Amino acid sequence: MDERELIYDWNRAGGAASFDWTRARVDLNDETLRDGLQSPSVRDPALDVKKRLLHLMADLGIVAADIGLPGAGPRVVEQVRALATEIRDARLPLAPNCAARTVIADIEPIVRVADEVGIAIEAATFIGSSPIRQYAEDWTLDRILQSTEEAVTYAVKHGLPVMYVTEDTTRAKPDALKALYGTAIACGATRICLADTVGHATPAGVNALVEFVKREIVKQNRVKIDWHGHRDRGMGLINCLAAIEAGVDRVHGTALGVGERVGNAEMDLLIVNLKLLGAHRHDIAKLPEYCRLVADALGVPIPVNYPVMGGDAFRTGTGVHAAAIIKAKKKGHAWLADRVYSSVPAQELGLEQKIEISPVSGLSNVKYWLETHGYDAEDEAQCRVLFEAAKRTDRVLSDDECHRLLKQAVWR
Repeated sequence: MDERELIYDWNRAGGAASFDWTRARVDLNDETLRDGLQSPSVRDPALDVKKRLLHLMADLGIVAADIGLPGAGPRVVEQVRALATEIRDARLPLAPNCAARTVIADIEPIVRVADEVGIAIEAATFIGSSPIRQYAEDWTLDRILQSTEEAVTYAVKHGLPVMYVTEDTTRAKPDALKALYGTAIACGATRICLADTVGHATPAGVNALVEFVKREIVKQNRVKIDWHGHRDRGMGLINCLAAIEAGVDRVHGTALGVGERVGNAEMDLLIVNLKLLGAHRHDIAKLPEYCRLVADALGVPIPVNYPVMGGDAFRTGTGVHAAAIIKAKKKGHAWLADRVYSSVPAQELGLEQKIEISPVSGLSNVKYWLETHGYDAEDEAQCRVLFEAAKRTDRVLSDDECHRLLKQAVWR
């Protein structure tokens, strides 16, 4: 049977009005090594770990990475220099960028490192744009415009490509955005970044903002548009997809969504979704390594129920679910077994569906466990031992417990 006939995909049922993800062309910018490290709960990983992460980004088809904020001090400057050198020497297909406040003092070290290493480093100059931020800082729009003009002009004059970032874009007034972006573009910025700094936006808001920027600001200019979102309201990932549908050129994210407060859009989940939608055309087999490396190095445990990478993502102890997977396996159909109770194919990530024995298991779970662990799955006594033990417990039985129960039964 044609596998495509086994799943009716409502995601693609919108006809001519629906977005064609297979034609989407969007780049990914990884913020793990800068914005991600602003989380108050993470450790700053060793330089070797950061270098390894750059290689994994490249392997996963991520094309750009924020490698630090050199304006933070000499230690960060040295790390940025080392990471830029690694990108150069390993010839990684990864375009580096560095964050900078929209002040010359932050941009100067980026100029220096770019000259020393001999590769282009994009300056991601950021400044607050919303009324609430201006009020808190006692800034006037004229002052922000002056800082923008001075900083972007300095960066461009010294050979840096510039991405101009308005913080809190999703709560900024249209006229302020037109003035700020217009000034940055006039001074030579080649990218503008729309930032949902506090995770305020809904997908509808994302669409309205991107459409406004394309219509009123970018117009015929050859300026690229980036989207940078946080997940304070749990919408970081869906807002990235909305931004892509609206027509941005690049979206930002961090591994496991690490970042300030509750973090940024999850780069790993973004990649999985783009892959399933047909918009990401790279091998994603190293995604588990990417996530484990970040989890271990930053000290951020992956929750068991975290999508795709969590310990329970491809694990079931439920009788009905397990029975369907087992029946699919008995058909000798790996594709079917990987999808009958999962929307994400585990095999594409080098993972597999796991069937456990729990209080809500049926005999099919027990028989499957016996068969896959070298026992006789048709032995009624062995089946009964494990099945009855499962019904008495309040959790999944571990493999060691199952082996011990069967051994005790033999002794008796």
